[in-house]
Amino acid sequence: MKELGVVDNQATEKYLRIASISVALYDYIITLPAEWRFYRSQSSLFRPRPACILFILIRYGSIMVMILSNYGVFSTGFTQETCKHYYMVAPVFKVMQTMISQVILGVRTFNIARRNRRIGITLVVLYFISISLEWFTNMFDRIPVVVSGNCTPGNSGKILSAWFYYTISMLYDLAVLTISTVYLLRYNPLSSRLEQLVRVLIYDGIGYFVVSGSNILNIVLYHTSDIQTQAAGASIGFAVIWIMSQRILIHLRELSEAETRRFDNVVAARSPQNARDIVSAIRSPLTPKSHIDPEFGLKSSNDVCTDDMELDICACVQPSVTLDHTDECGLSSSWGSPIEK
Repeated sequence: MKELGVVDNQATEKYLRIASISVALYDYIITLPAEWRFYRSQSSLFRPRPACILFILIRYGSIMVMILSNYGVFSTGFTQETCKHYYMVAPVFKVMQTMISQVILGVRTFNIARRNRRIGITLVVLYFISISLEWFTNMFDRIPVVVSGNCTPGNSGKILSAWFYYTISMLYDLAVLTISTVYLLRYNPLSSRLEQLVRVLIYDGIGYFVVSGSNILNIVLYHTSDIQTQAAGASIGFAVIWIMSQRILIHLRELSEAETRRFDNVVAARSPQNARDIVSAIRSPLTPKSHIDPEFGLKSSNDVCTDDMELDICACVQPSVTLDHTDECGLSSSWGSPIEK
């Protein structure tokens, strides 16, 4: 009796790929305003911050891998000879997309863990072990598969190695997200702003497990489908990694922008009675109880923002304080505070 696979014909594979392309295109369109705000927030377009670089890499690297992968499936002009020069292009870009996504998760976790040295070393070791195994399992024993003029990479042999790629990717994501979630649950927010930030970080981490769902789908397809339709779910995985990774960066950049605006202008409503009141009102916004590190984590008030390793997390807050004062004669005047750095 013939075994029925999850995807038993190429038509079903193409439907899955068209669906993934449609979702990815829709997400690209609706995130164009966020992309523009990302670029506009950079101090210089020629020297973008690391978070912006990662955003560009994951966004347009994902577009590239989806184009290359789906072109091989929907094309009808490949021969066995020409396919030999093309079939490995999509797998190479697939690993590169995963590497970028894992960098985003790793640096996010490192900052959430308050840049703990041991956590940093652990993350680096996990990352290099993961990408080494991913390169090997994704490239090993691949063959070009040509059906009706299309070209896809197949995995043959007694032991299918390609599905190990998805297992390794899931294990890395699970380990990194578990570490970040544990640290987030340890925070005791003293204000609604910090509570909102922690909540967003936790939800983004939980949402990223959707990627694990697409990895499970691909594992099932590699085990139940024939060699012609093994990669039917690959495009779904590309789209999910793209969407969830860039969403992490977009959400945290927006939180960072909102926090900067909150300190940007502070207005004192009461009438200061003496110079001490004026100085106190001017200086109070500059000494918050805690420092929010919105891109990838939280920092205590003793931490110091030093460089761009925060991946666009830190902003130099230069609040402008206006004091409206009405004297006894009913005349109003205002004082502006000097910018403190």
